[in-house]
Amino acid sequence: MPLLQLTPTEARVLAVLAEKEKTVPDSYPMSLNAIITGCNQKTSRDPVMEVSESEALQAIDALKSHTLILETFGNRVTRYSHNVGRVLNLPTPAAAIVVTLMLRGHQTSAELRANSERLYRFADVSSIEAFLEELAARADGALVKLMPRTPGAREARWAHLLSGEPVASAHAPTAAPEGGLAARVAALEEQVASLSAQLARVTSELGLVAGE
Repeated sequence: MPLLQLTPTEARVLAVLAEKEKTVPDSYPMSLNAIITGCNQKTSRDPVMEVSESEALQAIDALKSHTLILETFGNRVTRYSHNVGRVLNLPTPAAAIVVTLMLRGHQTSAELRANSERLYRFADVSSIEAFLEELAARADGALVKLMPRTPGAREARWAHLLSGEPVASAHAPTAAPEGGLAARVAALEEQVASLSAQLARVTSELGLVAGE
């Protein structure tokens, strides 16, 4: 069993921070509002969640107690960064797999390769399968598990173990086709988040100058 047991909200908050560090670095470390927006995205998420401000703060406090989240202050806004790789002793490729499973639910190795591409680009399916097998056989606690193949499914799917024993998925999430609508919407959401973060920082700096 893994060393940590996170609630679904804690897992989502942690995964959002790890994802946005790679996909929208201009807005990282992230504000509370940006984290909530990332948690509640309608695309690239399974399940879709509605995380409130109080729920996000509670999850952040719990993750801070495990040093999975670090807190910084600047321009009057508290910002948060993740520490998942160091705490769980994960190299970048393995961290990308775990984060993608926390964000998107159960996935085949091929789906994981497609969905994690913006976090880490695996050369082929066999390379991601090698990391999955390592994560499943960790001496200090497995972090992923290959689920039984569901009726009608061509392949078995992997799940993460950071939120306890996974429940068999009732549906089979699929990777969005390259350049498809879901991918374009996700990219636009991240661009908006990045621009909003930049605007907030500029506004805050102007406010500080005006108050001097």
